[in-house]
Amino acid sequence: IFSMGIAGTEVAKEASDIILMDDNFASIVKAIMWGRCVNGAVRKFLQFQLSTNVTAVVMAFVSAVASASESSVLSAVQLLWINTIMDIFAALTLATDPASPVLLDR
Repeated sequence: IFSMGIAGTEVAKEASDIILMDDNFASIVKAIMWGRCVNGAVRKFLQFQLSTNVTAVVMAFVSAVASASESSVLSAVQLLWINTIMDIFAALTLATDPASPVLLDR
């Protein structure tokens, strides 16, 4: 919920999530555009993480079942390192995604 910083009432400011410091309509449009950009980045990041983590779990399970010694191909520390490296690159890629006016068409 948006509220205006100059012309907005104190009740509206307390109830809102975002307070715009100027009473400009362009600020509202820009805030909505950046909000949609962040929402899309979070959605892409979660989709990427689910796919990579499901793949790692399936690979560890299948390799443990198929192995004669019933041990996984990757140890827990190796899985943590892979997950950390994948998290860093995915977060950097999605955090640098710029907001564009195309997002306002959704």
